[in-house]
Amino acid sequence: MPIKYIGSKRTLLPVLQDVIAGLCPRGTVIDLFAGTSRVGHALKQAGYRVLANDYLAYAEANARCYVQADAEDWQTEAQTLVEELNGLPGRPGWFTETFCERSRFLQPKNGARVDAIREEIARKGLDPELEAILLVALMEAADRVDSTTGVQMAYLKAWAPRASNDLTLRVPELLPRAAAGKGEAHRLRAEEAAETLAGDVVYLDPPYNQHSYLGNYHVWESLVLWDKPEVFGVACKRVDVRERKSAFNSKLAATDAMRRVVERVRARHIVVSFSDEGYIGHEDMEALLATRGEVTVLAHDNKRYVGAQIGIHNHKGDVVGEVSHLRNTEYIYVVKAS
Repeated sequence: MPIKYIGSKRTLLPVLQDVIAGLCPRGTVIDLFAGTSRVGHALKQAGYRVLANDYLAYAEANARCYVQADAEDWQTEAQTLVEELNGLPGRPGWFTETFCERSRFLQPKNGARVDAIREEIARKGLDPELEAILLVALMEAADRVDSTTGVQMAYLKAWAPRASNDLTLRVPELLPRAAAGKGEAHRLRAEEAAETLAGDVVYLDPPYNQHSYLGNYHVWESLVLWDKPEVFGVACKRVDVRERKSAFNSKLAATDAMRRVVERVRARHIVVSFSDEGYIGHEDMEALLATRGEVTVLAHDNKRYVGAQIGIHNHKGDVVGEVSHLRNTEYIYVVKAS
């Protein structure tokens, strides 16, 4: 099961699958902002060859596990290694000090297990696909025992009940190779990916607003890169959160960034999901997409992300305000080539 994630498309999956099947019943789909690769995983299961891209390392690991790696190649070996890693005793290190002592994302007993397991994965020098499977297994195991509201901007003042559970790895849900061919994982900026990857349909799910996925999931980025970076603030964010910015997180730059991607994508048809809370207005989105073909718009009522269900918290994890609304509208723009 993928990690808790803002913008998860779990509830939209049936609609997205129907839309893409209507445009192209088989072939290659590009997922340009892959995130947890929930969409790419579902499309692979439906038989599509999926090219999954994201500029963050933890997202690339998800894509390599859920889209590129095939069950027939790795299921048995992954199961053996997961059992081995589950038997390792905890060994406190950088992760425990940073995310369990200086901050409180996980309890120290589980942080020590993360340290031991991550060091062993690094030591083994595994094939990139097998390594990604184990990294995703570790991310998901840590996610099941974390103490947050669903993002890593802060942690709860009191430990979440799940944080007391013992960290245990499970093999992620690997799929056999898709009928249309082997999938691929890429870590490119959106414009570069648009120019590089070619397919029948491209799915675009860009960031909606000011919230940076790197800032929201910095713990996973550090866990996957394992570069043990300098950190800052109560949440112990990576220092490069300050520099690694996306134009999609800027109200002034988002529309032009989307336009550049849409102009460059190498696919006949385009599918876009975008929230009514996003920086790009509904009319502006329709206008820029109309340059590529006939646009149809579907509206989907959607529950907002898990943090909104819990409330507004300060950096210490205290509730400090009420959320204005718990639902939003997710638009699906379908662009059929002329």
